[in-house]
Amino acid sequence: MPVWINTPAALQAHFDTRPARIGLDTEFIRERTYWPQLALVQIAIEREGEDEPTILLVDPLRPGMTQALAPILADTAILKLVHSPSEDLVAFKHACGVVPKPLFDTQQAAALAGIGGGLGYQKLVEQLTGVALPKGETRSDWMRRPLSPSQLDYAADDVRHLFAMHDALDGLLAQLGRQQWLAEDAARTVVNAENEAPERWPHLSMRSAQFLDAAAQQRLLRLLRWRDGYARDSDKPRSWILDNELAVAIARKAPADRDALQRQIESHPKAPRKLVEAIWTALSTPLADEAQAPDAGVAETRDKQRLRQLQEAVAGRSAALGLPDGVLASRRWLEALLDHGEWPEALSGWRRAALEPALAPLLAAPGGAA
Repeated sequence: MPVWINTPAALQAHFDTRPARIGLDTEFIRERTYWPQLALVQIAIEREGEDEPTILLVDPLRPGMTQALAPILADTAILKLVHSPSEDLVAFKHACGVVPKPLFDTQQAAALAGIGGGLGYQKLVEQLTGVALPKGETRSDWMRRPLSPSQLDYAADDVRHLFAMHDALDGLLAQLGRQQWLAEDAARTVVNAENEAPERWPHLSMRSAQFLDAAAQQRLLRLLRWRDGYARDSDKPRSWILDNELAVAIARKAPADRDALQRQIESHPKAPRKLVEAIWTALSTPLADEAQAPDAGVAETRDKQRLRQLQEAVAGRSAALGLPDGVLASRRWLEALLDHGEWPEALSGWRRAALEPALAPLLAAPGGAA
């Protein structure tokens, strides 16, 4: 049976002897907030002489619990076994002020071992251990108290099998000589979470921005930067502040004055009428670096043939290494390499070592990026 933990003292009692590794997962809510709201923390601990791990279900809603969790998460002598933890890391950083490290991501490990890319926890558990887990509580209200027995069982299952998965996957990676690959990826995941910040060029991810002229793209960038900052500070979803459609409409044709902006906003359903003044200020205030902003329309002029050549070369290297599609290099990373002529951070380390012999000739050819 899992152990319900709702006091710092009860949590600390389980760590009087420091384990070498723990299984770690969270349940969080993010429907009405910018930041994921930590609702439950699941921790699996090995006990000498016991066949099954001890599973702690930690209530982070109780006073002092997030502070008690912080030193455990930050203890670099304890390996944290996780599965696809990107949002969990954001939740921990926001609630506890730290990012767990070091990590062993079983999803990424499975990809590097050639088992499959982006595998869900339940599917990977079944593939590695033969245990079929129920899917019952994926849409539960994890903020309610008390949690139901089915919620508690579901939450415990999310960490119950991490030790067996770690043993199997780490063994496969050792055979393939890829343990360092996973360590590099895990370290990068931690650094990205620790340095989490608003995207510098958010307009690039909006397809409609490709069809705006340079001045309109700058206006859109101003609006999106303001929106992201406001959403973070107020802990509200971005779309509640200013939705994409309205942001593009405002940027496409600049309102002549504040009154014109107000009329445009009032004519739009679910518009942020109380934020007209803030939106006008953001729209009319140049950013210090907006002249450096990449053109969102570059996709229309990108050398598509050369991009296909890069993708084919990556596919060849992936096949030779037995890696699933998208693990060695995503299309987005290759586009960044092609557009800017520099290897992006995501393609550093073992990925660059694996790819550069195949990609360098293509990049150095006439018209190449680098």
